Amino acid sequence: MTKNLLLDAAILLALAILGVIGYKLAPLLSPKADIALPLSSCNLNQQACTAALPDGGQLEFSIEPRPVPSLKPLQLQATLTGSEVRSVEVDFAGTEMKMGYNRPQLASEPNNSQRFSGMASLPVCITGSMEWDATVLVDTGKALVAVPFRFQSGN
Repeated sequence: MTKNLLLDAAILLALAILGVIGYKLAPLLSPKADIALPLSSCNLNQQACTAALPDGGQLEFSIEPRPVPSLKPLQLQATLTGSEVRSVEVDFAGTEMKMGYNRPQLASEPNNSQRFSGMASLPVCITGSMEWDATVLVDTGKALVAVPFRFQSGN
């Protein structure tokens, strides 16, 4: 009886610890930005998309190949004009199903400090196609600006 009580207490303690860890790590799953722009109506499956930044600059973002596939290497490219930029990340999140943390950081190109690029891939969904939010996070040094785009991926 004492062994069962100790086992039950250990299980409850482990569950409580997992709950606290989940609570502490949950903010990492959704980007926290100082300025969040409205969702763009541009379709990343068809073209590069642009968005005006609050400081008067402009962001052009693209994903290739098009249409955007699952489980294949994706080339991400962000070009910023008229803004000072420290870093650029892209947060991928499923709109209807959580697919885990997927936020690649784009590297500044050596010849052009306003152009950032990187690689990513999207997990496959059992339904074959999935709607995604790609939120480009632009750190200007003064603010973290979130620029969201929505697209469909599939096989």
